[in-house]
Amino acid sequence: MSTQEIVQLNEELLGQSFDNESLGSDELIECQKIATTYSLIENSISVLSDLKENKSYIYYGGVATKLGIADKGDIKIIDSIWEEDLFNKIHPDDLPKKHLLELQFFYFLKSIPVNKRGNYYIASEMRILDNSEKYVVIHHRMFYLCTALGNLRLALCLYNNSYKKNVSDNHNGFIIDSSTGDIIDIEKKQYSNILSVREKEILNLVDKGKPSKEIAETLSISKNTVDRHRQNILEKLRVKNSHEACRVAKLMNLL
Repeated sequence: MSTQEIVQLNEELLGQSFDNESLGSDELIECQKIATTYSLIENSISVLSDLKENKSYIYYGGVATKLGIADKGDIKIIDSIWEEDLFNKIHPDDLPKKHLLELQFFYFLKSIPVNKRGNYYIASEMRILDNSEKYVVIHHRMFYLCTALGNLRLALCLYNNSYKKNVSDNHNGFIIDSSTGDIIDIEKKQYSNILSVREKEILNLVDKGKPSKEIAETLSISKNTVDRHRQNILEKLRVKNSHEACRVAKLMNLL
């Protein structure tokens, strides 16, 4: 994903209303300490993202050196919630699965009571290029910190060395209840209504390689309308370009 493909981040996360909700400096510092600790004791790459401020704090453990991204102990602050250095190294078959799992996790959390949301996290394995340009298996986890009103304000992503040597083709990851150890059967969750009928029509045409102008002519709508729908599709599916949108939509049986 190049910088040219970066678009307005998804309306589901960054579009949340944080009015009248503030995060105290002490709370942020405490969360930063937690992220730092993970990077130290697990040698993980620990990414703490502030969804309101569209900013991420990245703390690099030993795995960062293995992946050729940074040195252990380095710290980086970026004005984005996307870890581009990592995303560019993820295997092209595993990146859409990561997006899909995070999208399913978001909608799952929104479907349960606010006081239960902190119990859940996602876990998956993915292949990432190391410093010798060979794919190694990395264990990924993601947690959300909810505000009192239920918005997902902070996200903590952890990337660790995995004991596994291979990633199964049908492995998409899990949503886990940390209070019980139960795994949520996300295959039974329905996501068919994420995209509107018109958005599905447009994405189908995009998948066939049709440009916006041709799509507009086919559907008898303006090119601006097509572009707006395409933007909405990227935001709803939490991806950055049309290619990823098509892949994630197929994984979700939307196409």
